[in-house]
Amino acid sequence: QVQLVESGGGLVQAGGSLRLSCAASGSILSVSAMGWFRQAPGKQRELVAEITRGGSINYADSGKGRFTISRDKGNNLVYLQMNSLKPEDTAVYYCAAQTIRTGAFDSWGQGTQVTVSS
Repeated sequence: QVQLVESGGGLVQAGGSLRLSCAASGSILSVSAMGWFRQAPGKQRELVAEITRGGSINYADSGKGRFTISRDKGNNLVYLQMNSLKPEDTAVYYCAAQTIRTGAFDSWGQGTQVTVSS
């Protein structure tokens, strides 16, 4: 089991920036990828960005050019740098871990609220 704790959310004006952090602990060796997801009110949870164990990165179209996912492997941290934020980026952002055994994102953090005002 992997435990995940997010931090760094908050209220920001449109055009501003935030950096989200995710601290992972537990069965880190079972993780094949880490991802950031978000869920806005009334909408389904969606992938924002992911980074594999090997360092491959994938972004959803919504964040390309504005969001950057990175990691500090030594400290089991994953970051999401979000620039040029828009009101439509308002959502609860979740950190998730994909495990080798299932191939699914099956460990989740509690989420952190990001609110972008216009």
